[in-house]
Amino acid sequence: MSESLADRQRIDNALQAARDTKQLLVGRGVLRDAGALFASSFPSHSAILVADDSTYSVAGRALEESLSAAGVRLHDPAVLPAEGLYAESHFVDRALAAIAATDAIPVALGAGTINDVVKLAAHRAGRRYLCVATAASMDGYTAYGSSITHEGSKQTFDCPAPFAVVADIDIIAAAPAWLNASGYADLFAKCPAGADWLLADGLGVEAIDAPTWAMVQDRLCDWLADPEGVRRGEVEPIQRLTVALMMTGFAMQASLSSRPASGAEHQFSHLWDMENHTHDGSAPSHGFKVGIGSLASLRLYEAILDRPLDQIDVESAVNQWPKWSQDEATIPRLFDDPAPVNKAALINKGIEESNAKRISRNDLRKELTTLKDRWPQLRDRLSGHVYSVAEARDMLAAAGCPTESQQIGITPARLRSSHLKAYFLRRRYTVLDFVRRAGLWNELIGEEDSEPYPETPT
Repeated sequence: MSESLADRQRIDNALQAARDTKQLLVGRGVLRDAGALFASSFPSHSAILVADDSTYSVAGRALEESLSAAGVRLHDPAVLPAEGLYAESHFVDRALAAIAATDAIPVALGAGTINDVVKLAAHRAGRRYLCVATAASMDGYTAYGSSITHEGSKQTFDCPAPFAVVADIDIIAAAPAWLNASGYADLFAKCPAGADWLLADGLGVEAIDAPTWAMVQDRLCDWLADPEGVRRGEVEPIQRLTVALMMTGFAMQASLSSRPASGAEHQFSHLWDMENHTHDGSAPSHGFKVGIGSLASLRLYEAILDRPLDQIDVESAVNQWPKWSQDEATIPRLFDDPAPVNKAALINKGIEESNAKRISRNDLRKELTTLKDRWPQLRDRLSGHVYSVAEARDMLAAAGCPTESQQIGITPARLRSSHLKAYFLRRRYTVLDFVRRAGLWNELIGEEDSEPYPETPT
């Protein structure tokens, strides 16, 4: 079976498991078929394009021609300014106003920001929508939920993925190189995310769901194999990347969770989003942030895989485990730093999420005893799954991604401090939880009670 036929079969199988998306057109020149897909997906409905002025100039006219040729009635497009556009509730409101003024089905034309904005706006208007992807920049096209900044806090709002998606590889391959590099970094993050799930599964915290695991992990190495081709905008590597990102979105749809695609590396990105982090005047891309987070996670994996944890001193680790009152006092201090953040939102989120995953010392003792018993087998599973830090850096660099935190404006001191903040901000079990519960935090990351970070962040 050819690679393209194998990909089509995997896509069709994933669509069967997906809860929301029923059609995916991916390939060269498929924009011309977008109108026919819309007409078959939304018979007798009119359409309203939602784009930014950049994506509209790239593909708006061709998309309108395809829709008109299929007999679809078009409303005036809602074209948002590309300059300063980001996934924020103000832009959701603008898109919603344009959509609600019609009886039309929205058609999102763009990448991550446009898709998230339209996904939530369409849901609030009580309508499904069609997405036309213009870059392989992230896995959110086919993911359940929309990641939007609201009142200064990055939040994921429940809403369905698009009913249908069009991904024209000619358009995606011609996108600015940094966008597809960002998508490569987001795809690479599935490596440490998968390791986090292996840890959770091996210790009895959260079992792996085999079908969604397979959607993401079975071909991950093949999908990541040509980072130079992604950087050069070559058609075949870009198509593999696009298919891979769509597949990870389908896995999240099938599970109604980001667990198949997101671990500690994403917690770093969510933290920096909530801190309103910018560099050189704008927020670094989601993919570049999770790429740096991936390297941070893999450094921890290298360290723990080098340790004989089947000989761990369980009682010593249990005695180090802080009381909830200690963590509850630590969280406000930890987020009381110079960053221009919504501190109340961060503190409340930290307390809520940390309390949800809190375990007693007796439960920790059981978990670490399980670790001792299972470590040789678990270590083998992890060792066979993760890339080394050196390999990861080479792959990310070859795709055109940052490999040093300073490249996205995060100083080394701030990166170190971000480990504990990221740990507190999500209840999902990851390598950060593993290191803290095993009593290895101070050894591998640094003293928890040291100052957060002295530098004023950019």
